[in-house]
Amino acid sequence: MKQAGGDAMQGMSMGAMQGGSAPPDARDPDYSDGLSFAPDHDVHMHGDSRFGMLSVDRLEYVHTDHADGAALEGQAWYGGDLDRAVLAFEAESSGGRVHDSRVEALWSHAVSAYWDTRLGVRQDGGDGPSRTWAAFGVQGLAPYWFDVQAELYAGPSGRTAARVEVEYDVLFTQRLILTPKVELNAYGKDDPARGIARGVSSADMGLRLRYEIRRRFAPYVGVAWTRRLGASAGLARRQGEPVLERKWVAGVRLWF
Repeated sequence: MKQAGGDAMQGMSMGAMQGGSAPPDARDPDYSDGLSFAPDHDVHMHGDSRFGMLSVDRLEYVHTDHADGAALEGQAWYGGDLDRAVLAFEAESSGGRVHDSRVEALWSHAVSAYWDTRLGVRQDGGDGPSRTWAAFGVQGLAPYWFDVQAELYAGPSGRTAARVEVEYDVLFTQRLILTPKVELNAYGKDDPARGIARGVSSADMGLRLRYEIRRRFAPYVGVAWTRRLGASAGLARRQGEPVLERKWVAGVRLWF
C-alpha cells in the first residue's frame, strides 16, 4: 500500500496539489494593496528610487438628522522606502461651510517592515479659532492586520492632544470589503472656543462597505457615529449641539 501511494504521488502534478493559479484580481500577498510600491508595481527595497501617491480614503456625501454635508479624508506622499514626505488631510462640511478640518505635514521614517514614525506639524481649522500643533506619532500594521495610527500633539500655551485611529478590513470576497473604524481624541486643556474640554473628548465609529470595481476605485456606503465624551458632552449640551450624532454616508475610495 505504501508503494502504491508513492506511485500515485509521483503521477500527480504539483499544479493539481496546489489548486491551480490564483485569480487575476487576487489581493496582494503582503496585504499592501499596492500602497507600499510604485505605481508600476515594481518593488524597490531600500533603493534610491523615489515615487509618490495620492490616496483618498473618504470622499463622501453625509446625511444626518440635522443637515446634509460632505467629508474628505486622505493623504499624499512622496519619497522612498525608508523616508517619505506626507501630507494628510481631513475635512467635514455641512450647511455649505467647513466646520472641522485637519491638515498635517509630516516626515515619515520606516523603523520596521510594518511600522513608520512620523514627525511634523498639524493645523486645525473650521469652527472657532485655528490651532497649530507639533506632531509626533506612529503608523503601521498591528498583529492580525489592524491598521493603527497613534499621534501626540503639543501646541502653544501648554496645549496637548492625542489621537488614536484603528481600522480593519473584513473581506467577504476579493472585492466586497467591510471596514470598521474607531477614532478617539483627547486634549490636555479646555478649549471652549472649539467646543473641546479636557480629557477624552470624542469617539468616532464607522462601518463602510465598499466594492472594489478596480483596486484604484471603490464606491461604498456606510454608517458612522460621533459621540462627545466626558466634559465635552456637557459643553455640547450647553451649546445646543448633539452629544451623539448618526451619519449615513455614500462615497468613493480611490488612489492615484
